[in-house]
Amino acid sequence: MKNSDENKLDNPVWSSLSETHAEFAIDYNGTKFYNPDYCPFGGFAEPDSVLEAGNQYANLTESFFIVGEKPVIANSLKIVKELVCLQMIVRDPIELQTDSEIVTLTEKHNEELLYLINLVQPGYFKTKTPLLGSYYGIFKENQLIAVTGERMKMNDFTEVSAIITHPDHTGKGYAKQLIKHCVNSILSQNKTPYLHVVESNIGAIKLYEKLGFVTRRKISFWNISKK
Repeated sequence: MKNSDENKLDNPVWSSLSETHAEFAIDYNGTKFYNPDYCPFGGFAEPDSVLEAGNQYANLTESFFIVGEKPVIANSLKIVKELVCLQMIVRDPIELQTDSEIVTLTEKHNEELLYLINLVQPGYFKTKTPLLGSYYGIFKENQLIAVTGERMKMNDFTEVSAIITHPDHTGKGYAKQLIKHCVNSILSQNKTPYLHVVESNIGAIKLYEKLGFVTRRKISFWNISKK
């Protein structure tokens, strides 16, 4: 599926908060942020709006990310790091033999979900992040050991996110089974799945390419905090 609005992916936070996820937006007239309880991400359409927007948002959360072009920030803030990511998309269903039971996670799983993701990848996943989309998991002996879910959403695109396996259970194919399940679910809604992966994470990139993802572009996540 080729989408004519693919340029919306150049500014994924802004596009998501202008469309499907508008209810989660804090709008600063040219810069939009997710409510920090859901996701500490912002994006801008008007570069001149970022200075004041960043200042205001910093009152709500200690650390956050602006996704896309490098922002101009206030003197009271600092750019902690630039995470250069590959933005990858997949257009066709993933054909893959699966042998694990995949569970659609609900509110009762939130504590386990938060624990697992923050164990492996702390800092991104907040208490209300699971409300942004569907999350799927694999359990072994009643323990949640692998998850994948949906984060930023536009009318025509849904981000695959939180591709996490417990360190004791890696290398068993759980991630690719969950990615397949999530991707095929998104495609069945006539949306295009996409994801972001840090460009140095070669192992993950190879896995995504094997599953049919292609790199669309590089995009930066600017981690900002108070000085």
